[in-house]
Amino acid sequence: MTTVYDVNPNQLIERVKEKLKKYDDIKPTEWAEFVKTGSHKERPPQQEDWWYIRAAAVLRSVYVHGPVGVVRLSKKFGGKKRRGVKKPKFTPASTNILRKILQQLEKAKLVEKNKRGKPGKVVSKQGRKLLDNTAHTPAK
Repeated sequence: MTTVYDVNPNQLIERVKEKLKKYDDIKPTEWAEFVKTGSHKERPPQQEDWWYIRAAAVLRSVYVHGPVGVVRLSKKFGGKKRRGVKKPKFTPASTNILRKILQQLEKAKLVEKNKRGKPGKVVSKQGRKLLDNTAHTPAK
C-alpha cells in the first residue's frame, strides 16, 4: 500500500487540502486574510485557501517528523528575512497560526497529544487513515 513517504509532498498536500475543507472544525480565523505567515515575509499570502494548504502541510509534517510542537514547526516553516544591506537572517514562522491550526486539527481528531513521554503532537488513527488513503488514491 502506498504511504505518505511514497508520493510527491506537493501533490499530497493539494489533495489533503480539498479533504480538510469538508471538516467543520477547520476554518480560517477572521484575521487570517490580513496576517503574514512570518516576520520574514513582506506580504500576506495571496491564495484564497492558504489556511487549508498550511493545515495540510502541518498534518503531513506531524505525520512524518513524529511528535512535534509549535516551535519545531515554526522552524520548519520559517525562512530568511531580508534586512537591507545586511546579510539575510533566518527567522521562524508565526507560532500563533501554527498553534491555531494544531488546535483545529486536534479538535477534528486528526492530531492528538503524545502519550509516550515526549511532549508534542502526533497523528491520530483518523489522521493517519486520511493521509494514507489520500496517498493511496491515484491523482486525477
